[in-house]
Amino acid sequence: MAISVAVTGMYTLTPTFRHPTRLFSPAPFTTKFRPRASSTTFVETQTNPTDSIVVEKSASRSSNSLACPVCYDSLTLSSDSQLSVDTIPGSTLQCSTCQKTYVGNRTHLDLTTTSGAKSYGEPMPASTELFRVPLISFLYERGWRQTFSIWGGFPGPEKEFELMKGFLKPVLGGNIIDASCASGLFSRLFAKSGLFSLVVALDYSENMLQQCYEFIQREENFPKENFILVRADISRLPFVSSSVDAVHAGAALHCWPSPSAAVAEISRVLRPGGVFVATTYILDGPFTVIPFLSTLRQNIRQVSGSYISLSERELEDLCRGCGLVGFKCIRNGLFVMISATKPN
Repeated sequence: MAISVAVTGMYTLTPTFRHPTRLFSPAPFTTKFRPRASSTTFVETQTNPTDSIVVEKSASRSSNSLACPVCYDSLTLSSDSQLSVDTIPGSTLQCSTCQKTYVGNRTHLDLTTTSGAKSYGEPMPASTELFRVPLISFLYERGWRQTFSIWGGFPGPEKEFELMKGFLKPVLGGNIIDASCASGLFSRLFAKSGLFSLVVALDYSENMLQQCYEFIQREENFPKENFILVRADISRLPFVSSSVDAVHAGAALHCWPSPSAAVAEISRVLRPGGVFVATTYILDGPFTVIPFLSTLRQNIRQVSGSYISLSERELEDLCRGCGLVGFKCIRNGLFVMISATKPN
């Protein structure tokens, strides 16, 4: 069963920055270079409309990336049709090892370990459960996400998308998981860009996936044939090891119950040379004068399950500890975009 699509052709895009570098200046995007008194340098990048990336899409390296979240063996689709937004409803996938069956509903595939359970369920930390609330899911693209630019220095979806293209350049044409995709803001951008053979919009929240599905249905000429929605636990990704070209996690890492467990899973599913790109925020700079900041972070984590990063080095150590190399990051105020690669 194939969930990736072989596409041939040439695609040209213009990246926002020429060389992915360690840091962005907290100031808005300008064109100057200035050093800082540390081992890291603030670099402000320049847009050059003449730069272009040419991508030749090729056949996927894996005929079936979806796996049972219990035993990680490939899932077999009961029909001959290819999985897509339109074919997921009523589709059936089975694991040949544990014989567990997963059935698609109207909007998505539920590939959690508790899928199909009638009586058993496990509550997640507050930072996860919050986004399962229908009202929060509805508001996410209707005001919630927009506030990130005000308090956190997030450049906005379009600029963030342009920035991450530089990091994703080595794997353009492959498949990509948009992990903790929420209502699919970036999932839809990935699909409409035509730069990936398959886009998997993945989230734990059923209501977020419902919102993503509804946004897709409203868009004309959306490429549904190369797009699927999957409900999954970020710490138990339902994909075969070394089968994924790229994983993106936008404004999500700080919400994960265990960032180390999640990034370790991401490392497992990435193929050699695969790329992980994520955005989050860091409380450094003036926040370092807050008394007992580390203790405060620990208390917040115990109450909400949210993980607050206090330095770039923490994020670099997280990636390195999970087997990813070539760490890079871009800064703009509290905002940080990180990238790391699975070694070849």
